[in-house]
Amino acid sequence: MPGGFLGVLVPVQDRIGLNVYGFFYGNVEAPVAQVDVPIRATKFLTITPSYLFYRVPPSGLNKASDYPVSFTDTFEENQFRIDGTFKFSLGTLEISDRNMYVRRFRPTDEINRYRQRIGIAHPLAVNGRTLKVFATYEAFYERQNGGWNRDRVATGVTLPITKHAAFQPSYIWEHNKVRGLRDISYLQFGLTINTK
Repeated sequence: MPGGFLGVLVPVQDRIGLNVYGFFYGNVEAPVAQVDVPIRATKFLTITPSYLFYRVPPSGLNKASDYPVSFTDTFEENQFRIDGTFKFSLGTLEISDRNMYVRRFRPTDEINRYRQRIGIAHPLAVNGRTLKVFATYEAFYERQNGGWNRDRVATGVTLPITKHAAFQPSYIWEHNKVRGLRDISYLQFGLTINTK
């Protein structure tokens, strides 16, 4: 498929990676663990199957709820996901478009979700290291919850620690259209370990 609209094929040894993430969503006090296996299909397209687990304590649920209730149980969710990300450079800017299918396993049900995210990143050289400042906009679709039910805007920076590890603080704002959930903003702190 060389020369196709998605670009040239990538050599086999550079195609598959393994990433492990640990995040903490401040304000709602939710730890998140994620493992993904990015597979470079072409120079511009990456397909990534992944697994994510998170838990929100009662205090975090109370902050996210639009109703004056007092949650007493912790909420846990498992997600199996697959996405296709088209990424290219425009000068020094990195532009990405990610489309993701998510199967959500929650205590009460199992539902499907579609997520579409547009992102822009800019590398900056600081003291011999390259960090990346980024911003994203993401929309969520769940047919069972009213269709397009959430918008998320994020901005942050990826700070390299070693060749295979990075720290990623970011600020996130979510607009929720699901009945019972309020708009929420929080700081997210992430640690990424990768094999590339």
